[in-house]
Amino acid sequence: MNPKLDKPPQDAATVRHLRLGVGSVGIALPIVLVVGHMVATRRVVILDSLSAYYHTEMRDVFVGALCAIGVFLIAYRYRRPDDLLGTIAGTLAIVVALFPITVDASTDGTSGDGRAVGVVHQVAASALFLLLAVFCLFLFTRSDRAGVPPGRVANRFYRTCGLLILAAIVVALASRALPTDVHQRLQPLLWCEIVAVSAFGTAWLAKSDAIFRMAVLPDVPPSDEEVGQTATTALP
Repeated sequence: MNPKLDKPPQDAATVRHLRLGVGSVGIALPIVLVVGHMVATRRVVILDSLSAYYHTEMRDVFVGALCAIGVFLIAYRYRRPDDLLGTIAGTLAIVVALFPITVDASTDGTSGDGRAVGVVHQVAASALFLLLAVFCLFLFTRSDRAGVPPGRVANRFYRTCGLLILAAIVVALASRALPTDVHQRLQPLLWCEIVAVSAFGTAWLAKSDAIFRMAVLPDVPPSDEEVGQTATTALP
């Protein structure tokens, strides 16, 4: 038996743990925000978006999680396209965290600076969600650095996650046409954000495991069944 295969390379194991941590934080964030706010207020209250939890007792969790994810995406290095888009996505995540959404930009009491901050937040959040879809649809489906393409099951899973993110964006935009009372009762933006974040986090976890397998066994690409099992077990 080759002793080098008994234990994975330390760098590969470290990066895998970091990637898994980031993916887990992304999947858990919506749950922690919604449930944490309910526990703190002792009421079953759902806000209209994940960003709205910035203005609650969950502010530190929201800002801390996004900043942690942002720093990792900026620092992480894999390939040139991944590095560039990762840096942009990480920067956008930090901007979303540090430039809070305006509670009610339509009120006269909201200052010009407050409205400007809210616009920056919305633009950064929209661009970030689009980049998450790009990761799933184009980067995760490319061949790895050794030239080995992902299996058909893996690519189908990544593309499904990317399409879910795009669908969530479209539904969120379309929901603006709903009457105010219906919008407040259904909170479509929140659910669309949860779907998008969960889809990306799950795809990220599956890709993280695939990259780790290639680092440990560079001559043996993971099979469709193995990646499919990873994707299934990564679902929240």
